[in-house]
Amino acid sequence: MTNPIEISFSETNIDVFAETTGVVAVTVTPDGKLDPSARRVNKLTRGALARVIESDSWEKAKSGDLITLAYPTGMEAKSVSIVKTERRPQVEVARKAGAALAKVKGDDPLLFAAGTLGRVEEAALAIALRNYAFTDHKTDESKIPGAVEIMCSKPGEAAEAYAPKAAVAEGVFFTRDLVTEPANVLTTTEFANRVSALSDLGLEIEILEEDQMAELGMDALLGVGIGSESPSKIAIMNWKGGGDEAPLALVGKGVVFDTGGISLKPAGGMEDMTMDMGGAGVVAGVMKAIALRKAKANVVGLIGLVENMPDGRAQRPGDVVKSMKGDTIEVINTDAEGRLVLCDVLWYAQETFAPRGVIDLATLTGAIIIGLGHENAGVFSNDDTLANQFLKAADAEGEGAWRMPLGAAYDKMLKSHVADMKNVGGRAAGSITAAQFLQRFIKDDMPWIHLDIAGVASVKSETALAPKGATGWGVMTLDRLVRDLCEEE
Repeated sequence: MTNPIEISFSETNIDVFAETTGVVAVTVTPDGKLDPSARRVNKLTRGALARVIESDSWEKAKSGDLITLAYPTGMEAKSVSIVKTERRPQVEVARKAGAALAKVKGDDPLLFAAGTLGRVEEAALAIALRNYAFTDHKTDESKIPGAVEIMCSKPGEAAEAYAPKAAVAEGVFFTRDLVTEPANVLTTTEFANRVSALSDLGLEIEILEEDQMAELGMDALLGVGIGSESPSKIAIMNWKGGGDEAPLALVGKGVVFDTGGISLKPAGGMEDMTMDMGGAGVVAGVMKAIALRKAKANVVGLIGLVENMPDGRAQRPGDVVKSMKGDTIEVINTDAEGRLVLCDVLWYAQETFAPRGVIDLATLTGAIIIGLGHENAGVFSNDDTLANQFLKAADAEGEGAWRMPLGAAYDKMLKSHVADMKNVGGRAAGSITAAQFLQRFIKDDMPWIHLDIAGVASVKSETALAPKGATGWGVMTLDRLVRDLCEEE
């Protein structure tokens, strides 16, 4: 398990700069004003900071950028970074600076003299998130990253402000670890075990096994995993931190590996299908975050855990299965399995918990990547108010999300001649017809959002707050939505 780097806050002490090793960072305003820490470093380096501020490089730098001096004269530090920022930066600027510092820091310790810098907790969050590295299966990775100390004018207040963000960082790391793990390690059973361990944080955990799901009539979900040696499961995480109000339900697709089943995927790139449990990973990360920060809200997370494998017993194209709701589904393509998992979990969530709203997450379609690339998740909803609240939270956290349409014309594309519906509607509007399929399993008047995160769960190049690979997209947004929707009432 990967834990966020240790970050501490302390009073400013300019007398330690000369002997500090690793990376030292100071802040300078865009107009070139040096605070006491920057002035001390400038003196130690015989005016090096002043020369930087007078250079063209400084003029071209934007807020949140930094300029780094390697092996500065007069100091023991490996480098000194000068952060260009206003004293009261916007959240995105504070996070941009923190992410840049994390990249410069690497495995070295970091002393960040923030002084009276505002939103220092946001910079700390970015340092933590960008300093992620998954090394569980590397035999030569023995380095322990150096700690981070942030000197500031009000360390007590900064530490208090950072505490809930540190909880969110742990949730993000939990999600990233889950999404990154290979499928021979993160089996359905192992995933359920890791979820069960969250009971130590106060979450009520329940694991539904195949016999229980069969009794409930979840043949849609069970049909996906019938060709695998790994048993299908549903893991339920219940956080009761509020009053008597109905919970918000989060539902995640947890296909721990997706071969496509009998509708076998091409070999090229199939190794990436370890991330097809990304939706379940986000739900687990959010639940960990809200439990760590003791959220005053009622939230229940449900994840359907299956493995989609070809086998003599595997589901075939043309098979008809019945959902827990009672609707019958003609399986046209066994690689459109995520919606078969989600439909049963969505119905169970509504029947069992009568939630105030439902949000499901899934790496559901390649079509959403064609439409939105890797910058935005697709947002489908039957409720404008809930959708707008979510989009506002996503914008505040800098996690890309874009509202997509739903409509009766798309729903007609799911018509089957032998069952109540097909599991695919054809190539056109593939992400929309997938959402239309799921909407059939949402009760009337139930506020609902479907998030297609296929393009944002894991990416091939680094993002603002993550190295390439698993991003943890959605943990910060959903945590904020829980605070805005459930904790401020």
